[in-house]
Amino acid sequence: MYGVCGCCGALRPRYKRLVDNIFPEDPEDGLVKTNMEKLTFYALSAPEKLDRIGAYLSERLIRDVGRHRYGYVCIAMEALDQLLMACHCQSINLFVESFLKMVAKLLESEKPNLQILGTNSFVKFANIEEDTPSYHRSYDFFVSRFSEMCHSGHEDLEIKTKIRMSGIKGLQGVVRKTVNDELQANIWDPQHMDKIVPSLLFNLQHVEEAESRSPSPLQAPEKEKENPAELAERCLRELLGRAAFGNIKNAIKPVLVHLDNHSLWEPKVFAIRCFKIIMYSIQPQHSHLVIQQLLSHLDANSRSAATVRAGIVEVLSEAAVIAATGSVGPTVLEMFNTLLRQLRLSIDYALTGSYDGAISLGTKIIKEHEERMFQEAVIKTIGSFASTLPTYQRSEVILFIMSKVPLPSLHHPMEMGRTGENRNRLTQIMLLKSLLQVSTGFQCNNMMSALPSNFLDRLLSTALMEDAEIRLFVLEILISFIDRHGNRHKFSTISTLSDISVLKLKVDKCSRQDTIFMKKHSQQLYRHIYLSCKEETNIQKHYEALYGLLALISIELANEEVVVDLIRLVLAVQDVAQVNEENLPVYNRCALYALGAAYLNLISQLTTVPAFCQHIREVIESRKKEAPYMLPEDVFVERPRLSQNVDGVVIELLFRQSNISEVLGGSGYNADRLCLPYIPQLTDEDRLSKRKSIGETISLQVEVESRNSPEKEERVPAEEITYETLKKAIVDSVAVEEQERERRRQVVEKFQKAPFEEIAAHCGARASLLQSKLNQIFEITIRPPPSPSGTITAAYGQPQSHSIPVYEMKFPDLCVY
Repeated sequence: MYGVCGCCGALRPRYKRLVDNIFPEDPEDGLVKTNMEKLTFYALSAPEKLDRIGAYLSERLIRDVGRHRYGYVCIAMEALDQLLMACHCQSINLFVESFLKMVAKLLESEKPNLQILGTNSFVKFANIEEDTPSYHRSYDFFVSRFSEMCHSGHEDLEIKTKIRMSGIKGLQGVVRKTVNDELQANIWDPQHMDKIVPSLLFNLQHVEEAESRSPSPLQAPEKEKENPAELAERCLRELLGRAAFGNIKNAIKPVLVHLDNHSLWEPKVFAIRCFKIIMYSIQPQHSHLVIQQLLSHLDANSRSAATVRAGIVEVLSEAAVIAATGSVGPTVLEMFNTLLRQLRLSIDYALTGSYDGAISLGTKIIKEHEERMFQEAVIKTIGSFASTLPTYQRSEVILFIMSKVPLPSLHHPMEMGRTGENRNRLTQIMLLKSLLQVSTGFQCNNMMSALPSNFLDRLLSTALMEDAEIRLFVLEILISFIDRHGNRHKFSTISTLSDISVLKLKVDKCSRQDTIFMKKHSQQLYRHIYLSCKEETNIQKHYEALYGLLALISIELANEEVVVDLIRLVLAVQDVAQVNEENLPVYNRCALYALGAAYLNLISQLTTVPAFCQHIREVIESRKKEAPYMLPEDVFVERPRLSQNVDGVVIELLFRQSNISEVLGGSGYNADRLCLPYIPQLTDEDRLSKRKSIGETISLQVEVESRNSPEKEERVPAEEITYETLKKAIVDSVAVEEQERERRRQVVEKFQKAPFEEIAAHCGARASLLQSKLNQIFEITIRPPPSPSGTITAAYGQPQSHSIPVYEMKFPDLCVY
């Protein structure tokens, strides 16, 4: 009965007759629009028939594909598309199943046109928002097939481009259809991401090939629309933009694997481009997850070639700079810790020549220059990322890096590498380079926060080392911290300008916090500057850094007391060059003379004391005529013009402490402090110094103190300290404390129990004794002892006037006793 009805058109179901009527006799005529409207109206009026309509259309399409009647296939897909766009009833799910079955049939075909047709229909379906959810629909086949199309290798370039673009559009449709529907298949599973992401990267990777084969400039706009690389980039951005917090890892891991498998870290251009796309596409609060993935990947490749590690670090640098504009969170110190660990491993690799510390037949030989390039990449990354951090995080990073610098002590023995270099020395240099990168451009209004005691102590401890390169790094780091107004580059050249206004210096008044900082740390800074000047291995860069440090302290942190101390320090440096107890070479002595001239010329113009400026200019002019080798213009040049006879320097060519103290004392500066020569303090850091032993340093300081003391009296030799002496001192101190405690008890008891008359008599006797002492003092003041020369001469030849009689003195109001 049913077979007979199928043969007779009038007895067939109405939905089949409506479907048959949309197909013309000639497929080239296209879809019959009037009949299509009738079919659509019927489907909307009887939605329960929609699944049967879909099944019948699917049956006809499969038959037409088998018979190669591709015109009718196109008509069937067009009818399906129109029905999908028009119908959104609850029973559409069964119709969608038939639709997806037909799309899959087209995608399985070997005909490119059918594949493209099926993809276009799927993309239209993906843009439809369904009213009812689907619990059982699967897109595994479509993900696999579209990914396969993205890798098409068709012989015809134009057809290959179309197939690849269809594959990308299909993946984009799958993502749009499933990413926001929790009831759909989870597209973020690794099994799907491992297909989707590499397919997009594969097309993104061939952007240069697509651009190079563009036919002509006139067709460029059209070709840009057909470019798989740009379409893949848009799809990748859309995918990453929809990623939630828990899905970032699954989306990033395939990128790392793809870059590894195709060796794309070494050119690093494509890798950087990929991660720029990633960082700008994901939500800012997810940036730290990408950074963590890169850090983990760097650790996993710690034994890979240096070029691969350098590529990962470069990518990490670009990604970290972008992430810093968002929220990096707790990954800041983790990132720096990983980079510093990789830096230390690279140093070990370069010294040992292998990854496992022992060279065997199967060991890969490491190229030292590649390891150097990797180390520079790490340092650059540290600096670029730190420059984007806020001040408080940057301070933490600075302290963290400084804590990793090995200092010379018993805990850091010498470790010799293959090339004979000290492993600790290389580590110190690399970490100080990193610290210099972090400190460059560091802006902090409070120097107590910028240079805390624990950081400054460790930093200045490295300045006591013999290595000239390390000392230079320390000076440059100090300059970076102190320079807060961008004056550093103005002192890159040492000179004696007659007018420093051409430098256009930015000078602010020293703040209260800076004053407190200098009171606490000034002597420590002066001492290290003084000791650095005495180094025999100094070159021109060291003296330029010392001049810049002195100048910046004078501009950023100076008050009257600091100015006086800096002048004393520079005069002491001049004495080092003149006396030459260190047996310095001629160049070093001339450099110290020139350094003193340049700085005193600067500070004299900053203080704006005319007499001070005149004295400095007079000495500089004298040097220009008689000893140009004592000025920076002749010393700090490519070919210094020196004199072999530096010992016989006349006093007119030196800056004299007495003259400076006299002119500055008349302008309100502390003349008494200016008269005292500068003597560096002795600290525990001398134990780390390799220049002199502790005994030699102490004896040198005692000798300087005795030579500069105004009173030439002989010192009493110190008592020899033994065990008995210490024991006796401890016992005596205990006995003295007991006696003092007993005396206080007796006094309190006396005032509590004694009668009033006795207490009054006791206090009266003490008052009489005090009055007699005052009378003696007044008698001496009225009649001062005569001076043989008529004046009282103070230390260092400074004259003082006669004592003033008591009847001519003006006393302040005193309390009546």
